[in-house]
Amino acid sequence: MFLSPLQVEYLPFENGIYKTEKHGKTMFPSLFFYPNMARTVYQASWEAKTGIYDRKNSFKSGITIVHELEKVGVTFNVTGIDNIKNTEGACLFISNHMSVMETFILSMFICPYKELTYVVKESLFRYPIFKHIMFGIRAIAVSRKHPKEDLMSVLNGGCAALSEGRSVVVFPQSTRSVEFNAAAFNTIGVKLARRANVPVIPMALKTDAWGNGKYLKDYGKIDPEKKVHFAFGAPLVIKGTGAEEHKAITDFIEGKLKMWSETT
Repeated sequence: MFLSPLQVEYLPFENGIYKTEKHGKTMFPSLFFYPNMARTVYQASWEAKTGIYDRKNSFKSGITIVHELEKVGVTFNVTGIDNIKNTEGACLFISNHMSVMETFILSMFICPYKELTYVVKESLFRYPIFKHIMFGIRAIAVSRKHPKEDLMSVLNGGCAALSEGRSVVVFPQSTRSVEFNAAAFNTIGVKLARRANVPVIPMALKTDAWGNGKYLKDYGKIDPEKKVHFAFGAPLVIKGTGAEEHKAITDFIEGKLKMWSETT
């Protein structure tokens, strides 16, 4: 673990769980949140550009954005963090993908225990400001237009990252969606885990409190009425073709989304 004992003690996780205890309230959550979020991203971009955006700073960015969301009324319920803490070495996180929120805040839960990078669409490497963060974390780019080329990019780039001790987050959906379609959830993550011989931590999330925008997809409505959920499952070891483990991952995601929908 890279944090000092004082900082570890400060981590707001108890028994592998994070829950929002206090949150604010405002009539215009999006209006108040986005300027503060932009400052955090700009700071992270500057750190990445100057070569100092490490795990500690990535963690700080994530927790800052979570707190900014809480200030405007968003609440979080995160479980299974101990599954990250207790998994030795680099691993693969395979998850559904609902909004841009997860790419902004996952570092809060993972970076205290793991070096972290993502498989992302290559266009993010061209975004002003944000591109420096992508280069800083050495993200793995895919086009989402050429499946065979993307597969090789993920296998080669993912194996390199994992061999260096960097855990990887993979969203096997073709695009962000509130609805989860197991049939369209490809096996690219399982194939990478099998080739790299690393465990998979299934991850389910519900992040539609940060909506997709009509004109700028990454900047939609912030809706505090929608609770944010993350769940990290027990690690899986890929055996054989990985078909059973792939089904276990999709079952985990479907089960959590069903449970959260029934309790909302």
